[in-house]
Amino acid sequence: MDEIINAVSRGDASSEDFGGLRLPDSYRGAVVRREDVAMFEGIASRDKDPRKSLQIQDVPVPLPGPGEALVAVMASSVNYNTVWSSIFEPLPTFGFLERYARLSPHAARHDQPYHVLGSDLAGVVLRTGPGVNRWRPGDRVVAHCLSVELESADGHDDTMLDPEQRIWGFETNFGGLAELALVKSNQLMPKPGHLSWEEAAAPGLVNSTAYRQLVSRNGAGMKQGDNVLIWGASGGLGSYATQLALAGGANPVCVVSSEQKAEICRAMGAEAVIDRDAEGYRFWKDEETQDPREWKRFGKRIRELTGGEDVDIVFEHPGRETFGASVYVTRKGGTVVTCASTSGFRHEYDNRYLWMSLKRIVGSHFANYREAWEANRLVVKGKIHPTLSRVYPLEETGQAAYDVHRNLHQGKVGVLCLAPEEGLGVTDHDLRARHIGAINRFREGQAPTP
Repeated sequence: MDEIINAVSRGDASSEDFGGLRLPDSYRGAVVRREDVAMFEGIASRDKDPRKSLQIQDVPVPLPGPGEALVAVMASSVNYNTVWSSIFEPLPTFGFLERYARLSPHAARHDQPYHVLGSDLAGVVLRTGPGVNRWRPGDRVVAHCLSVELESADGHDDTMLDPEQRIWGFETNFGGLAELALVKSNQLMPKPGHLSWEEAAAPGLVNSTAYRQLVSRNGAGMKQGDNVLIWGASGGLGSYATQLALAGGANPVCVVSSEQKAEICRAMGAEAVIDRDAEGYRFWKDEETQDPREWKRFGKRIRELTGGEDVDIVFEHPGRETFGASVYVTRKGGTVVTCASTSGFRHEYDNRYLWMSLKRIVGSHFANYREAWEANRLVVKGKIHPTLSRVYPLEETGQAAYDVHRNLHQGKVGVLCLAPEEGLGVTDHDLRARHIGAINRFREGQAPTP
């Protein structure tokens, strides 16, 4: 590993130099173990602790097969799927690995008693398998997390519809929260040169997800002038949705849970911000009963911020806690687009407000190849910025996941893998200087920068 780190640090190592590096027999990864899947039985979801289930373990190095690449991971980040994996909800991920293994002898490598997690990375290509032509050892890359086989015509127009679509590092093994990672080569994209390793590793999953959800024709098809309600607008997903809305000429209505998070949204350029805790919104009277009066109060507050207009689009991901309110406050003919259910998978809403007002509910999951590439292109050009708030070493991945699980963070939480310290990997210093305030906007201990 030291030879790999030295080659990356030199900055002038050739593709042949990287291709000639010796691969170790094993590498360290953040894993959950099959033997631990019952460890949280009888414990409420909120009280399950990723620090107890996520382990740093040496695992054998998988060699890239046809169409694959082995990447030296300099940095990664935590997404909510890492939290789900670490608390074994809604199901232990080993079932995903077992199903994938039945696809082919090649896929069988993924079925292990350990699962290396992580659906983001920034790093350097070390090896490529047969049939890989675009990428070479030494290329600096980030990876999106869409893994597909594309043997069925179902996925040829939209790769997310492939019957064998999976999320890398969640439904496959050898993910990015590790020193090395195995990916399909078509997951790779150019690393933004103006960002450090840990900054470049932050946007991938959430930025692509938000792009499909809001911008793509497969999602809400946002246009200039739209009012867009964004739940958790300073969080991992919401912080990118807010930026995409602003960059696309829409008007984000940002919902957050503290004044500090409200200030972050204002620093991004949002003018309409609702601190739901300060204003006391409680959409459920109890575990079984929602409160429509709170929906109405919420809708009235939105109209106060938009000049009397309802929202055209609701960017949904909390799920059970907010979904009834989301359907209610959407304008006639508007769209609720949902990509997750972090507060619960069983949604309830009053269907009268949907069918009689011709509203739509659109399901959105990650992004197809083109959408992921377009989302990364915006980062490369300095139009969308990372929302990294704090960074942990690989050894403390459990704490990083705990922060996300308990909503103790803003934006994204990063993890250093092979990078020995923060701030490394920048090659375009001029572009960085032009955007340094926005790049650092979410960093703890720094004042928000307009």
